[in-house]
Amino acid sequence: MGSTDSKLNFRKAVIQLTTKTQPVEATDDAFWDQFWADTTTTVQDVFALVPAAEIRAVREESPSNLATLCYKAVEKLVQGAECGCPTEREKQVVLNCTRVLTRILPYIFEDQDWRGFFWSTVPGAGRAGTDELDEDDGARPLAESLLLAIADLLFCPDFTVHSHKRGPDSVENMQSIDSCEYIWEAGVGFAQSPPLNYIHDLNRTELLRLLLTCFSEAMYLPPSSDNTVLNPWVTFFCSTENRHALPLFTSLLNVVCAYDPVGYGIPYNHLLFSDYREQLVEQAVQILIVTLEHDGGGGGGSHRPPSPSSMEEQESAGPENLFVNYLSRIHREEDFDFVLKGLARLLTNPLTQTYLPNSTKKIQFHQELLVLFWKLCDFNKKFLFFVLKSSDVLDILVPILFCLNDARADQSRVGLMHIGVFILLLLSGERNFGVRLNKPFSAHVPMDIPVFTGTHADLLIVVFHKIVTTGHQRLQPLFDCLLTIVVNVSPYLKSLSMVAANKLLHLLEAFSTNWFLFSASQNHHLVFFLLEAFNNIIQYQFDGNCNLVYAIIRKRNVFHQLANLPSDSASIQRALQRKRKTPDVISRTSSQETVSMEGSHPAVPAEPGTLKASLIAIPGIDKLTEKSQVSEDGTMVSVPVGDSQHAVQSDQSAVTGTSDTESNSGRDSEDVFYTEAEMERRRLSSASSSSNWVTTPEWVLSWKCKLPLQTIMRLLQVLVPQVEKICIDKGLTDESEILKFLQHGTLVGLLPVPHPILIRKYQANAGTAMWFRTYMWGVVYLRNVDPPIWYDTDVRLFEIQRM
Repeated sequence: MGSTDSKLNFRKAVIQLTTKTQPVEATDDAFWDQFWADTTTTVQDVFALVPAAEIRAVREESPSNLATLCYKAVEKLVQGAECGCPTEREKQVVLNCTRVLTRILPYIFEDQDWRGFFWSTVPGAGRAGTDELDEDDGARPLAESLLLAIADLLFCPDFTVHSHKRGPDSVENMQSIDSCEYIWEAGVGFAQSPPLNYIHDLNRTELLRLLLTCFSEAMYLPPSSDNTVLNPWVTFFCSTENRHALPLFTSLLNVVCAYDPVGYGIPYNHLLFSDYREQLVEQAVQILIVTLEHDGGGGGGSHRPPSPSSMEEQESAGPENLFVNYLSRIHREEDFDFVLKGLARLLTNPLTQTYLPNSTKKIQFHQELLVLFWKLCDFNKKFLFFVLKSSDVLDILVPILFCLNDARADQSRVGLMHIGVFILLLLSGERNFGVRLNKPFSAHVPMDIPVFTGTHADLLIVVFHKIVTTGHQRLQPLFDCLLTIVVNVSPYLKSLSMVAANKLLHLLEAFSTNWFLFSASQNHHLVFFLLEAFNNIIQYQFDGNCNLVYAIIRKRNVFHQLANLPSDSASIQRALQRKRKTPDVISRTSSQETVSMEGSHPAVPAEPGTLKASLIAIPGIDKLTEKSQVSEDGTMVSVPVGDSQHAVQSDQSAVTGTSDTESNSGRDSEDVFYTEAEMERRRLSSASSSSNWVTTPEWVLSWKCKLPLQTIMRLLQVLVPQVEKICIDKGLTDESEILKFLQHGTLVGLLPVPHPILIRKYQANAGTAMWFRTYMWGVVYLRNVDPPIWYDTDVRLFEIQRM
């Protein structure tokens, strides 16, 4: 009965607040205490009892009352942080204030006129009771007081951390407490694992939810390419002003990486009792990715030495982000091992199969984990090299490929597809990644891909083929990235299976049809990438790749057709006419599908009604990567732009704004950000009006003469007659005999001089930094549904769309 009464009293207080036209004095404690002193409301209750319309009404009609409510709630948190909440009542007040502020803050952020309110020292319009509130001229802005109180409360003994006090009478002083002794979990830089306490976990989760809400002001600003605009909440919280920055960063990272959703392995344990740690881990990983978004030095990308022109920007970019600093300075092998194994365990969780259906818990926060892994590799190069040092990198690769394969038909998960591909692009820029892919693949992973016997490289190629041929249309801008990854690893692939070799040849066949090559300004790049991959394997790994050589010989007509590609106007027109009759991008039937892996389910589109957040366009592959040449001693040398053998973007200057994909490639400026709806309109208009892109004989000739066909043509010239002769002489019809012959064959001295290996390494830029911001906040928005913190508020960083 008590909880019903307290809900009723709370609701009455809300109604009073919304109906009062006169400012309520800040000193009227009897009125304000109704919101937090005598209630036992959950966060879900607060969201139900404080409707959006009423918050907006108070904001518009009696702004001073809303200002005082915010101020009083922050004041209570500050008092709680100072005294350490020794009584149950004080703990309850802190939690209630936390819930009220979590509910109200998004409505402060959505109104431009209110956004500065928390950064002022005096409460808003009504100025009620300002004498008492603004005691000294040096008063902190409300936002700073709030953030410091949350930080203190996250290390409050007997509230959010285990108490170390020796006797019943000793009290721990909140001001002198050394929070480094109270880190929440063993792991990086901390050896003791404190006892699990689900009340502490719940209280931490509530405070982190409020912290995330504070940081979410970024959602209410439109996308902008200006990377010097920092989130003031994150900037302050991650600065030296926060004395708990190090222990809190360590606590968040350790809690995430130490979490084991399967627990003791008892089947159905997640159905028998609530896992409070999971809620905490979800909030912790979201706080980490949001705080790591800005490196304070004025950029959302990698640590690179600043150019002289960016020095002034750095001055204005605010203080150093300590979370990024701490992340970049982790260096002990055991810490790297703890982080990598923790992330791999969590990412692998959705793949675990048991004989009892639904008997193990499946985590839902893999997108946040992928962003965290990205940040670790981006900000800590030692971590990246550690990941690639052993085959542990494959424990990250397999779950990423599983996610990509599973999400390929679901338009609401296009962001997940992008982050997965970006990580693989980043890894593929390092030689060790290509080498590690040669490890045999033997895991039983439930993927709807053909069963094959081979290596992790085969798995990667088979999944990429599946994405290209059976993924949805929105994935077309990723084709460049997928094939760049294949090119980057190709010089190191010792032995492709027949399945993977056939998949690569099928892609070449599909991409080299006349109508596909002529129908968009960028499509021929895909053929260049595939030819480059074949050349790398033939020149550097010929001995073990008889399957690929055999597949090339069988499909030799594809290469002859490319060499003889027509470039006269009549042929171009005929090819484009055929395109109009068959608008599908790729022949999805000519690749023979075989039995899929055991336990797999086909990839399915999103359920009708699924919510998704829009994304901005990604920059073209030429802006996403920079070229490096591998020298003889294995080191990489940067290639000046326009200096490579066949610059894949050689025709960029001739093409302006004509790409019919969602990629930014070929636009004059990479700072133009389009929402998905605008991109779709552009794609449709460019597909429907031929005036946007005219294929000319000159244009075809400009790149046809650069097709790198010499190596393959020489291989065919030498091997085809030999294979034909064997077949006639011995009457062979058996593939295995031909493969045996090719296995022992050699092309030493017969091929052109090996070309230098060219690697396209990922490079951060304003476009990718903005893409990450919109993607990350879109994930955070959609994952926080209980309570729905931002639902139905006027976010501007992205659009929420219903499928």
